[in-house]
Amino acid sequence: MMWKNIPFLSDYVSKRESSWDRSGDNRDFIYIPENTSRTLADIKGAGYIAHIFLSGMSVNRHWLRQVLIKMYWDNEENPSVEVPVGDFFGAFHCRPRHFSSIFLSVTPWYFPGMNCYFPMPFANHAKIEIDNQSKFPVILYYHIDYELCNSIEGNLGRFHAQWRRENPTKAVPPLGMEYRYGGAKNLTGEENYTILEAEGDGHVIGIMLGVDNLEGGWWGEGDDMIFIDGEIWPPSIHGTGTEELFGLAYCPTYEYTTLYCGFQLISKEDWSGKNAAYRFFLFDPIRFKKSIKITIEHGHANNLSNDYSSVAFWYQTEPHSHFPTMPSPEERLPREPEYYWKKIVPLEREMWQIFFEQGERGIRWQKYSLKDQWQVRKLIYEINEAYTHDEYKKMKLLCGKVIKLMKKYG
Repeated sequence: MMWKNIPFLSDYVSKRESSWDRSGDNRDFIYIPENTSRTLADIKGAGYIAHIFLSGMSVNRHWLRQVLIKMYWDNEENPSVEVPVGDFFGAFHCRPRHFSSIFLSVTPWYFPGMNCYFPMPFANHAKIEIDNQSKFPVILYYHIDYELCNSIEGNLGRFHAQWRRENPTKAVPPLGMEYRYGGAKNLTGEENYTILEAEGDGHVIGIMLGVDNLEGGWWGEGDDMIFIDGEIWPPSIHGTGTEELFGLAYCPTYEYTTLYCGFQLISKEDWSGKNAAYRFFLFDPIRFKKSIKITIEHGHANNLSNDYSSVAFWYQTEPHSHFPTMPSPEERLPREPEYYWKKIVPLEREMWQIFFEQGERGIRWQKYSLKDQWQVRKLIYEINEAYTHDEYKKMKLLCGKVIKLMKKYG
């Protein structure tokens, strides 16, 4: 058991990099202008990253997709981690939902608090960067907790994480509701959505999948197929359906999270809209010696055309193979209806502009009544809930209430 090591004493030295206010005041964040990168940690020596906490805010709700987190180990040139920051922590489609797992957790409230507990070893150097590729500044709060030691064991793989998206997937005939639950055949896996392709010696520790269900109806009959060390059909690991891979069964209509698996986002009970799920292989890592390809069908026998995105987490020897080219910030945006862009975005940006300006002028929260402090936070939380469930007209109403309340204070 992993817990048996808790009582053991060691020579490791505990450290933290954070955004604490060096003046001693309470502005415990960093400001990252648009199209700018910031190094959060640049650590020399041997050790491992133990915990990462991030929270942030912007007038741009989609900063969670347009800001990247990157990690480099032992002076490598190409990052071992390159993922939109929201998706890295499990906040897919820019819709943070409450979930708590063995490695990741998110608390949505009115700004998401996001935590990561993957151990990340390094032999002589570690660097963690935030790359704000959006057109708006971002305010970021962070902790990076780590330990240093004289040296690490030689057989430790390095932590990797990779993001992918296919928007939309290409439906393979035969199509139609009569084939939604069977009747078609997939005996190659060639048209599957690819979650990960990697080369080297290592093991996969987790995957997360986001699906924006464009076709409607149940979307999750797709089997996972995992090809190890260059094998051809049939793969060593073949699943029985998307919901089984992520620990549920029979077309789930509710959000469900556990330590190791779950659906942290189901925006609508009729399966339409945006969904996200995770599976961690802590006790059953998927091992490979030369290469691995993790794929999943998009619908039974790939007969659905939906928006798929994913993150894979794994450990391996270096060097790693090159990652796919990261799509542009605009190409990474979640799908939103025209009503959202025309009616909601201007209101949200006006709301956040007032919020930030009042903070700079010492009005928010200093001048607010306790009742109004609570009311603003509660309304912003309700806006996020409405956004999660695509209730855009409700968002418009709530944004108007927040703006009116804040304007009371000038």
